[in-house]
Amino acid sequence: MQFEFTQLEQFTKKVLTKIGCPETDAATAAKVLLAADLRGVDSHGVARLSGYVRLWEAGRINVKPKIRITHETPSTAVVDGDAGLGLVVAPFAMQVAIDKAKTAGTGWVSVKNSNHYGIAGIHAMEALKQDMVGISLTNASPLVSPTFSKERLLGTNPISVAIPAGKQPPFVLDMATTTAANGKLEILQRKQQEAPFGWIQDKDGKPSQSPFAVKEGGALLPLGGDREHGSHKGYGLGSVVDIFSAVLSGANYGPWVPPFVAFLEPHPHPVGEGLGHFFGAMRVDAFRPAEEFKDHMDNWIKRFREAEPVTGQEKVLIPGDPERELETERRQHGIPLLEPVVNDLKDLGERLGVDWVRK
Repeated sequence: MQFEFTQLEQFTKKVLTKIGCPETDAATAAKVLLAADLRGVDSHGVARLSGYVRLWEAGRINVKPKIRITHETPSTAVVDGDAGLGLVVAPFAMQVAIDKAKTAGTGWVSVKNSNHYGIAGIHAMEALKQDMVGISLTNASPLVSPTFSKERLLGTNPISVAIPAGKQPPFVLDMATTTAANGKLEILQRKQQEAPFGWIQDKDGKPSQSPFAVKEGGALLPLGGDREHGSHKGYGLGSVVDIFSAVLSGANYGPWVPPFVAFLEPHPHPVGEGLGHFFGAMRVDAFRPAEEFKDHMDNWIKRFREAEPVTGQEKVLIPGDPERELETERRQHGIPLLEPVVNDLKDLGERLGVDWVRK
């Protein structure tokens, strides 16, 4: 089933205002959430709307937060999200990083007391509008086992870096530090399909293809899947994200990070406040003239696009290409939603008195 972006955006805004979000915050949150659907990251879009509502119902989200800077220098800041929607806290913090970069050349912001912030890439891309490099990181629910362990200590902990170009589209890396994000398992569950080996392990630490393995006590695996394929590198990357996002800001880290799902209680002995993010903005002209840099980025991108592909394989892509192409297509033809997602959103609308999208 296909739905227009504007229809889903309006439905999302109405749901968020129904639970008490101010109009401006609801609009910001809806824009960030729907960006995931537009860019093909279906696991992080409107499919998660009811999850945010359940967190609010559990008293774990403050819909009217007083987001503030608690510590800063000319180029750095710590932001307290006041338990607000990460979809609202993150844009605030990213703007602080951009504003600091305008005067200091670079801006770095670590965030505490927040919640799930959607896809990392949408926040990093804000810097592109100012000819800046954008960086966006966040820690997440502890569903990932370190290499050689069966204990869940890390989240999928994504990394996004957005780099401006000139005539070419920007370079936009947006990746989890696990072999697959938990949302991919949710999609497989809805489609009743198995997961590839290397994504997850069962509760005993053995490889599994069941998309329900994590719910049954298993864990996601770091990028690489196992030691022979470099899982220690994915483990290292996820750890850096956790430290920058939370140890630096005063948020919870490792196994103390509060889970996104409302039916799981936060850790009874937290080591910080809420969930953490980290943002960076770097003015290109703090390093070399912006136009000169973008000309060379165009050259870099063009040369990599021209890389000779392996026989029988597709052309070489640049990070951000698939998402950009999907966004163009989905703005024109609509956003596809699986039937279980549609039914979940209809139920949510009925519960809150918000009419579902009319086709």
